[in-house]
Amino acid sequence: MAANEDQEMELEALRSIYEGDVCFRELSPVSFQYRIGESGDPKAFLIEVSWPETYPQTAPVISMDAFFNNTISSAIKQSILDKLMVEVEANLGTAMTYTLFEYAKDNKEVFMENQPVNTVTSVSNSIAIGTPDVPASKKKDKKEHLSKTQKRKLADKTVEKFSFLDL
Repeated sequence: MAANEDQEMELEALRSIYEGDVCFRELSPVSFQYRIGESGDPKAFLIEVSWPETYPQTAPVISMDAFFNNTISSAIKQSILDKLMVEVEANLGTAMTYTLFEYAKDNKEVFMENQPVNTVTSVSNSIAIGTPDVPASKKKDKKEHLSKTQKRKLADKTVEKFSFLDL
């Protein structure tokens, strides 16, 4: 069978297996994401698998660069990727996306055992375009305050425009 036929068969199988699964997401016909763990779980992570043209004869591209994984240390991400690559080598030449997702689900606790639960990682990518760094409290818009005389003149102008006798 040609690589494209294998990919089409695996794509069809993945769609039928993961139909209705909120953890699975098909980004394109050759790229998939799967969330391992519940969305509120601090040890949950997201795996992205992309197929090159010659997949399954060549290894898929596995990534953990999704924003969802920002709280996971890079050492843990690399450890997970290394363990997944061992599985890839063992399954080279066969459809393996489902196998990789299931392997990650089965070994989630082992993968994340060294990940601290209460870690808060801050991402400081702030971009300011044409505005100085001014705290929000100092940047409030000032309302225009009118004196009594100004309000009276404004009211007189408005009343003059609308003649109630013309109604």
